[in-house]
Amino acid sequence: MRLFKKKDEKKKSIWKKVVDLALTDVRVLSEGMDDESLEELEERLLAADFGVSATLRLVDHVEGLARRGKIRGGSQLAEALRDEVARILAEGESGELVFNEGEGPTVYLIVGVNGVGKTTSIAKLAHHLVESGRSVLVAAGDTYRAGAVRQLEEWAGRVGAEFLRGQERGDPAAVAFDAVEAGIARGIDVVLIDTAGRLHTNRGLMEELRKVHRVVQRKLDGAPHETLIVLDATVGQNALAQVRAFGEAVDLTGIILAKMDSSARGGIVVALREEHGLPVKLVGLGERMEDLDAFDPEAFISGVFEGER
Repeated sequence: MRLFKKKDEKKKSIWKKVVDLALTDVRVLSEGMDDESLEELEERLLAADFGVSATLRLVDHVEGLARRGKIRGGSQLAEALRDEVARILAEGESGELVFNEGEGPTVYLIVGVNGVGKTTSIAKLAHHLVESGRSVLVAAGDTYRAGAVRQLEEWAGRVGAEFLRGQERGDPAAVAFDAVEAGIARGIDVVLIDTAGRLHTNRGLMEELRKVHRVVQRKLDGAPHETLIVLDATVGQNALAQVRAFGEAVDLTGIILAKMDSSARGGIVVALREEHGLPVKLVGLGERMEDLDAFDPEAFISGVFEGER
């Protein structure tokens, strides 16, 4: 069975709402773009959260084309940007979720700071996995906050996933170990391991996360098969700093971009790929359990440049 069902119109149109470049308003001279036009384009890309690195790459690209006489109007500018954004999103690792092809369960380690939507993202992912016919075990690795554990247990029960908790204020690495062991013993298809939400500047907590990652690696060959960082799409460029800090602690494999429906600056998708080479694998598009979807680069590009050609 498919993990994600056919996209409804809400999911197809989301990118039209979260990235509005209005490129037809950028002044393009018949003989090429002048400095004022390039500066305006740069400002619009930065305002849409494309980030400094991706913005400079895109502006340099279209400037070079303009100087060679290959861009002579707004539609050609949009087409050039569209092609270069497509190249950025195609670089590096695949954006598809990895599943274990060997013995034992698929193990996903979920990380991120407090307040980004990590708990609901785990619940939504568990829901989609269960709906696709897979058995799921959710493990509460945040042993410091009893309320967070209860919330995760409630969500797991709602979506039909098994649940495992550790001792209050116990060792999170022990919870991760027990979760993988239980997954193996029970023949579970996918184990989702939550981790304590933590500030990415707290070195002690990041070292604890390293320990959790090491324990999972030692318990099952090839695990964790995904280490996914949950980011709040509304925080903009701060998301880049979070990825940088967590990436120094563990080997991140992808991003769950939560609260995408609440953002007006979806260019962060491009910034994350350009600056960290890390694919957005899943996007949160609302409050319902169904409102999680695989990131679709083609839908993103079509939405961003809709009506610009």
